[in-house]
Amino acid sequence: MASWNSGPLEVAYQFLGWFAFACWSISFYPQVILNFRRKSVVGLNFDFALLNLTKHSSYLIYNACVYFSSAVQKQYFEEYGSGEMIPVAANDVAFSAHAVVLTALTLFQIVIYERGTQKISKLAIGIVSAVWLSAAICSFIALPAHSWLWLVSLFNTIQICMTIIKYVPQATMNFMRKSTDGFSIGNILLDFSGGISNYGQMVVQSIDQGSWVNFYGNVGKLMLSLVSVSFDIFFICQHYVFYPAKKTFKSVASVEPEDEIKEHLVQCYGDPAATENV
Repeated sequence: MASWNSGPLEVAYQFLGWFAFACWSISFYPQVILNFRRKSVVGLNFDFALLNLTKHSSYLIYNACVYFSSAVQKQYFEEYGSGEMIPVAANDVAFSAHAVVLTALTLFQIVIYERGTQKISKLAIGIVSAVWLSAAICSFIALPAHSWLWLVSLFNTIQICMTIIKYVPQATMNFMRKSTDGFSIGNILLDFSGGISNYGQMVVQSIDQGSWVNFYGNVGKLMLSLVSVSFDIFFICQHYVFYPAKKTFKSVASVEPEDEIKEHLVQCYGDPAATENV
């Protein structure tokens, strides 16, 4: 297993990794707190929450196995060379574990809080069921041959697919409602910062090792950053550009006083239209 060539780059790697961990971990709380304060989950897409739990669960399995399992690490070095470093850091494992707990808590909030008429779609349930059934089948296939790296890489592939599709229901819901009310933008801003830091961590490691195996040896981590950042930018545009909440508040504020003035005039002087008719 390779070691670091540059002390400063190692420090930068650790800093970026734990900064990404902090941003991504904290990013779950604005939505949880918003749900708690409103005692409602209206505005949060339930398919997004379910797919998110599947994504983080599979990512936790991959990260934990690569980081802790000597058998998986041995097969990784056989595949990519013994001079390489494993592509999973301690912050990756910590983030994944924390993410599973918080996404599960969000789903629990969906169960106990006011949710309007929204339900988890049959499509999302079907996707999640197919994913875990496929994972179970592949586990039985890998068991006799001890193909552990292939198996954990499958979970990495699952998290890539979930990362790509999980944002679509929420983005579509925002578009249909022409609003992001009920969906925390704080979550997105922190997720964006974490994605940039995560990508920077991979760059620092590659520069130190003089090799880009870190990228194609852990495509899941790379895609996690790129896809998350891309959708975060889209959500930021939805919130601040396409459907800014201030416009809604201004329109309501301008209409209500006008209605109150009209009602007051009618009470004092009667309905002008009715007087004219008489």
